[in-house]
Amino acid sequence: MIPIEKFKKWYEEEIEKSSVRIPSACCLTSIGIDGYPNSRFVSLKEIVDNKFVITGPLNSKKGIELLSNPKASLTFWWTETERQIRIQGDSVQIENERADMYFRERNKESQIVSKISKQGAEIKSLTELTNLFENLKSEYIDAEITRPAEWSGFYIIPKRIEFMEFSKSRFHFRELFTKENGFWNKVILQP
Repeated sequence: MIPIEKFKKWYEEEIEKSSVRIPSACCLTSIGIDGYPNSRFVSLKEIVDNKFVITGPLNSKKGIELLSNPKASLTFWWTETERQIRIQGDSVQIENERADMYFRERNKESQIVSKISKQGAEIKSLTELTNLFENLKSEYIDAEITRPAEWSGFYIIPKRIEFMEFSKSRFHFRELFTKENGFWNKVILQP
């Protein structure tokens, strides 16, 4: 089984059992401008042509970091099935058409926040931002919101995928897939 297919199978099994609100949540780690790793939770949108898709502002810390040093990792921890998946790979900005599609899928409130917020920038008070949000909310009741140019997303193109299935015995089953010359090689790792 190629690792992408295994990921999809495990993901489906977790979704069937899970009661969490966002089963697509995963930890994205990028390499900071200062050389330190930065991690935050994001939502996996889908897998396209064996690439994992995440979205967000290009001018946010994660966007700036992924554009300047296009290496990333995604970590999934699934409570119900007691499984973990770690993915390491290269990041590439998604096409504008795909970004438009994902932006249209967001609810209106999320679209407005994406339009007015400079994610991660310092702010003295949320009052000004919330007032702007309320004004735009009434303005856009029946109008479509155009995707801001700085809102897009990234493909994470996997180079390594590690699957770990937890066991009460502590002999966790770990498989590591590494892509070399277009082919996936598999090794079993000690727990």
